[in-house]
Amino acid sequence: MAIKHQALSLLLSLLVLALTEGSLAGVITIYWGQNGYEGTLNETCTSGNYAYVNLAFLYKFGGGQTPEINLAGHCNPDSGGCTFLSSQITYCQRLGIKVMLSIGGGSGNYTLTSTQDAKGVAEYLWNNYLGGESMSRPLGDAVLNGIDFDIELGSTEYWRYLAMYLSEYSMKRKKVYLTAAPQCPYPDKYLGSALDTGLFDYVWVQFYNNPPCQYTSGNVTNLLNSWRKWTSTVPARKIFLGLLASSAGNGYIPADVLTSEVLPVTKTSSKYGGVMLWSRYSDLQSGYSSSIKRSV
Repeated sequence: MAIKHQALSLLLSLLVLALTEGSLAGVITIYWGQNGYEGTLNETCTSGNYAYVNLAFLYKFGGGQTPEINLAGHCNPDSGGCTFLSSQITYCQRLGIKVMLSIGGGSGNYTLTSTQDAKGVAEYLWNNYLGGESMSRPLGDAVLNGIDFDIELGSTEYWRYLAMYLSEYSMKRKKVYLTAAPQCPYPDKYLGSALDTGLFDYVWVQFYNNPPCQYTSGNVTNLLNSWRKWTSTVPARKIFLGLLASSAGNGYIPADVLTSEVLPVTKTSSKYGGVMLWSRYSDLQSGYSSSIKRSV
């Protein structure tokens, strides 16, 4: 009986994902990895609320540095401490969920110093997290679906080259999804030229911690104007509303406001992909994704 139930759940998940890929239906993206109390990756995917999970973050890379991943309280990557996640990643993927590695973040030590540096980082990502081979894959043998660019500091150059080199692996071998989380002021200081390449599949714009283009109490105008700018200008497959899942932040949109005043407008765009939430821990505490899922 349990096996039949699991098979039915998997079939339904894949059906929903297939319908989503070919329609204007929206889905939810979540960031996981920066709080040890947010539950396991398995639990995150089993919730049924998310179509994309970004593992955050590869916070150190470029400029000749040895790259390092930080998954907060979940595991220590030194001496293979995070390889157990391999089975959880593949479990999520069997449910039809795409699992990305998010590089960058709001703090860390990352940069790109040249086109050659970008090529080296792309090669590292391919061999250690994607379809290549390495003796020291931090997350084990699981092959992630792609790379998420959450670039908020360091160099403002060469990110377009990193996207180009990664896309070359995608064309030659296994599809490598490219996603990005720019700030809502347009164009983004770090990712503007990279996004102009048209190589990104999904862009989840951060409509928070940015007063000029975020929601303020009772006012959705700035946010919607910014949304229209992004969807009419950026050549990505889909654009997502990047939001906070908790009121403990600048630019938080109450669920009822989102579903009644924001989503009815954003969903009119053919570029609408859904909602991105920061973060799984906040969402677990607030239940935000569950409260908006049917409207997304």
